[in-house]
Amino acid sequence: MNTVETVRVCALDDLVPERGVGALVGEHRIALFRLSDDRVLAVQQRDPFSGANVLSRGIVGDADGVPIVSSPMYKQVWDLSTGRCLDPVGKEPVDLRAYPVQVVDGNVLVEVGPC
Repeated sequence: MNTVETVRVCALDDLVPERGVGALVGEHRIALFRLSDDRVLAVQQRDPFSGANVLSRGIVGDADGVPIVSSPMYKQVWDLSTGRCLDPVGKEPVDLRAYPVQVVDGNVLVEVGPC
């Protein structure tokens, strides 16, 4: 059975705007990003091009209104909202898994399902 669970990961105040942080939620390694407008977005922590769990250390930015993260390893760029690869830097694009996030009463809740 494929069950989806919503898990409290941290308080919003634990996250620094425009920075990422890694979290282990069950078996999911997640990179959480608090944006300057207090939205929180989450994608997988594993960089599919290097295989390293480093995306929370990526550079957060904006491309024409789209929140993005650039890998600290080989500089590929992804849309933080959808996980879509926007710039594969000369390689075949590989999308990230994006996780639904809610902020409720100052708590960051991430929805996870099967790995």
